[in-house]
Amino acid sequence: MKKLLFILILIVTLQSCLKDNEDPIAVSPIEGAIANPSVAGPTQPNQVWVDLSDVDAQGNPKQTLNVRTDWDLAFYSGDEFKVVLNSSIMMAAGKIPKVTDINLVKESDVAELKTKVQVANFDPTNVSYVDDVKGNFPTDYTAISEIAINDADNAVYLVNLGKDIYTGTVPVGSITTGGDERGWMKIQITRAGTEAYKIKYANVADTTYKEYTISKNTDYNYTFFSLKNNKELLIQPQKEKWDLCFTVFTNVIEGAGTYIYGDFVLDNVMGGAASYQITIPSNVNATEYYNNFKASDIDMSKFNYTDQRTIGANWRNPLGTNGLVTYGDRFYVLKDPEGFYFKIKFLRMTNDDGVRGYPQFEYKPL
Repeated sequence: MKKLLFILILIVTLQSCLKDNEDPIAVSPIEGAIANPSVAGPTQPNQVWVDLSDVDAQGNPKQTLNVRTDWDLAFYSGDEFKVVLNSSIMMAAGKIPKVTDINLVKESDVAELKTKVQVANFDPTNVSYVDDVKGNFPTDYTAISEIAINDADNAVYLVNLGKDIYTGTVPVGSITTGGDERGWMKIQITRAGTEAYKIKYANVADTTYKEYTISKNTDYNYTFFSLKNNKELLIQPQKEKWDLCFTVFTNVIEGAGTYIYGDFVLDNVMGGAASYQITIPSNVNATEYYNNFKASDIDMSKFNYTDQRTIGANWRNPLGTNGLVTYGDRFYVLKDPEGFYFKIKFLRMTNDDGVRGYPQFEYKPL
């Protein structure tokens, strides 16, 4: 009995020594590695979803791949009814004015709208035709308005399906993020009860439409759908099973509208991941500074849980005076959805021949 009492007193004492705002840092089951995301070259055909804490026998983090054109729309699985466009292929969407019946839409109704629902045309107003680039979609704006309870309140949209993967030759050191135009569709999305969506979709000139019901799956951030191939897909891993995505991305340049980026890295903010950048002081050795950074150096106040672009394109300089380079004066701290912490340093953005689309990074658990 005395022994049990002593153990209880010891537990209480240890708990009282922890500050109220100090959560214990989870210890990752892996040791870290050098990773080579399979973006697949200068046309960057793949989206690569990386889970840093799930490694194979060689210590490589798990990669889940899809071709960027595999999907068009992502249907949110949370409480809200949000639908997200595939920004990696330059998609955009705009409401067709004064229309409630999708079958009545014809080419003449959207001729002017087609000139506006564009990406990367240096028109600042085109921001309204893409989703909020921060990517926190329970609250952020989406080009397709949140799906209303009443069917009649849901507009018919003109959807720019973006661009296919480029199939030509790309000069060494360059990238080509888009090929032929994929065309246009008209869509209308309603709710199907409390846990599903119903989508009507057709080519603009068609007088009949296809219809599909998409159920929410709460194990995932989204359920994905291909308008081109008429099918539902799983693209991302389960919402807590990925940390970073390497992808082409439609970003916004203040005052210039939308712009397409290659070599872009997204955080899984929808699943609970967050990161922040550490800029290494100029008067210290960058390698030693990175190597010496430890868990106690983490600044919890700097994690950004509401913007998926913390790493973004900030890790590389495709216009450097010494060629294509990764910045050596910075690295990143990431908290993954499972509560593990990592430091991440980008090593290159090309292969040994200077061809882009072959990124490499080093990471270690903290």
